[in-house]
Amino acid sequence: MISLKEFLKIDLRTATIVEVKDHPNADRLYLMKVDLGNEIKQCCAGIKSHYSKEELTGKKVVVVANLEPAMLRGEKSEVMLLAAVTERDEDIVLLQPEKELSNGVKVR
Repeated sequence: MISLKEFLKIDLRTATIVEVKDHPNADRLYLMKVDLGNEIKQCCAGIKSHYSKEELTGKKVVVVANLEPAMLRGEKSEVMLLAAVTERDEDIVLLQPEKELSNGVKVR
């Protein structure tokens, strides 16, 4: 269990995936640029078997915007895409706003 105070430290934001490339050092990962409204951040995500580059480009998503950057197979990942994931990653479905919103809108 976490407290509300701890939960509110997580900065969830709406964003748009503006670029998708194959990760140069990992077969299962995409390397993406995500527009948060006031900045563009890089994201690495293991969703290749669930989404094509074309499906992802332009997709509105929800991200954790204040995640500590991590190096994934030599590439920086600065945000995390939020997704519903079934056991053993059989299905991965990216979370997205129900209505059109600007990039950078706070989610809570």
